[in-house]
Amino acid sequence: MERDSEALLSRTGYTILAVIIGVFSVAGVCMNVLVIVVTVRHRKLRQPLNYALVNLAVADLGCALFGGLPTMVTNAMGYFSMGRLGCVLEGFAVAFFGIAGLCSVAVIAVDRYVVVCRPMGAVMFQTRHAVGGVVLSWVWSFIWNTPPLFGWGSFELEGVRTSCSPNWYSREPGNMSYIILYFLLCFATPFSIIMVSYARILFTLHQVSKLKVLEGDSTTRVEIQVVRMVVVMVMAFLLCWLPYAAFALSVILDPSLHINPLIATVPMYLAKSSTVYNPIIYVFMNRQFRDCAVPFLLCGLNPWASEPVGSEADTALSSVSKNPRVSPQ
Repeated sequence: MERDSEALLSRTGYTILAVIIGVFSVAGVCMNVLVIVVTVRHRKLRQPLNYALVNLAVADLGCALFGGLPTMVTNAMGYFSMGRLGCVLEGFAVAFFGIAGLCSVAVIAVDRYVVVCRPMGAVMFQTRHAVGGVVLSWVWSFIWNTPPLFGWGSFELEGVRTSCSPNWYSREPGNMSYIILYFLLCFATPFSIIMVSYARILFTLHQVSKLKVLEGDSTTRVEIQVVRMVVVMVMAFLLCWLPYAAFALSVILDPSLHINPLIATVPMYLAKSSTVYNPIIYVFMNRQFRDCAVPFLLCGLNPWASEPVGSEADTALSSVSKNPRVSPQ
């Protein structure tokens, strides 16, 4: 694709966008590589409940490498310079890794729901469940991101025209049918799973707190910490993905809607920023991962080494899941 005859932004504007996406992308690559390397080095981290966390790191790494860094370069140049084939490949890579990451967040939510709320009764969370969730996230993303490569839907320039994504604007019947299904199955479905799973976890924690109050006990700091972490996870997810989903839904519902290209770029950047937020929230707030990652970064030093062993959140989740007085809902 050639340089547009009339640029949508000034040279300074494109440079600022290049710096922003560059910071997010480089940080995302470093953090997610660290998660993968630390997991490979420490056998104790390779347990079923962590599979989805590592899978999320792989998806975010792919999104940062094949989406964030190329966008940084094209923004620095002021136009998309990789041609039509480059647009299709970049659009596919970002969508493939992005939706795989989004599905991984949903899998993490379900994993925690199963562990805490025990909907399957005495059936414990096992390796086959973890592997099944990881495989499903990639297969689901692959199934719904490959149709544009074969003519059902398409990838086009978006926002300030320096990156590509599924074509939300075309009113052609074939594209519309694809986009509607894509939105429902790749955004609405994971979103619903995440919200329902964490809502059930919060409800279960609330039930435990009520039982303790009735018995004369008070809510522990650990339980408050778990609630806080769940709220942070949900809010981070909404911050990163809800604007993009809302933008896509708005364009689908109102074909005549005109959105300023710069404004349309904001949801895309927020979604790509999840490659930084995800490892911080899901991994580095996990005491087990942190105890392995910090010494690796600080050449064996760990400022938190004197703290009690075990994650507060993990301890609370475990205690809730083992509480026989809280029946599965």
